[in-house]
Amino acid sequence: MSINPNAHKGFARAAQLVLAYTVAVVLWGAYVRATGSGAGCGRHWPRCNGQTIPRSPSAETIIEFTHRATSGLALLAVVALLLYGFRRLPKGAPARAGAVASVVLMLTEAAVGAGLVLLELVGANSSGWRAFMMALHLVNTFFLLGAITLTAWWGAGAPRVRLRGQGAAAALMLSAIVLTLIVGVTGAITALGDTLFPKTSVGLNLSPTAHFLERLRVVHPAIAIATGVFVVLSGAAVRRMRPDPSTVRFSRMLAWMFGLQIVAGMVNVVLLVPVWMQIVHLLLADALWIALVLTAASALAERNPHGHVEETARSRLPEPAAL
Repeated sequence: MSINPNAHKGFARAAQLVLAYTVAVVLWGAYVRATGSGAGCGRHWPRCNGQTIPRSPSAETIIEFTHRATSGLALLAVVALLLYGFRRLPKGAPARAGAVASVVLMLTEAAVGAGLVLLELVGANSSGWRAFMMALHLVNTFFLLGAITLTAWWGAGAPRVRLRGQGAAAALMLSAIVLTLIVGVTGAITALGDTLFPKTSVGLNLSPTAHFLERLRVVHPAIAIATGVFVVLSGAAVRRMRPDPSTVRFSRMLAWMFGLQIVAGMVNVVLLVPVWMQIVHLLLADALWIALVLTAASALAERNPHGHVEETARSRLPEPAAL
């Protein structure tokens, strides 16, 4: 078996660490929103309350400033990963493209965060514009996590993705990705509503006089369950079409993640969406998204004329962990 020149164990491990750290930053960002600390630095960005390092900060300021600091480190991490890839990986390696996309998406992530602060779409703001920006933030976050995930996967020597000629497998995976993004968007908007209008009972407030964020709470669970069933069935179908070990493993992981999300969602509602449960729910959502990206990348990988994934050194390397 020939060694794939695109494989680099050290780079793949570094990308996995960057992915794990980025997920942690995303979860802390959710904590900022859930605790209403988004306005902790006032209408200032990147400085906090007009200062580089805030003096005598409140709890909200500490929470928001910590998020900004850790986000800055995340940007430095993806830039370092990009330089590492361009130095160690050959020209044309797919992991290089993944690293470039990761840097671009980290910059747009920072831009959306800055927009939320500068436009004062934080704190008690319950406008439609804030809901739109939260949805945009979620989509960018998912794309960012997907880019870093693919960077790690390709860095371990996995072949690049090819959509042409993949037939039903491509249609199923792309549909699953789009639908999962929609679920994520509705989840982000629902979480915003839970923060601004705390639940006092398990029931839903569908009164015409209720705020639109309260009325939209019914949308997310319905879409999430329907999409989850579709994603699990799509994974099972792709597993039969592409029965290689990676696709089988990741598609099964999808099913487990969906089951855990259903349980977490029910617990979240019964407990009236406490902050810690919101974080757990988001962590599982990120894990499900990463598993979906890996399933699609494995199922839609370039194959040799016999329909098999090209054997590479990745079989000798630890595969990227699905967080």
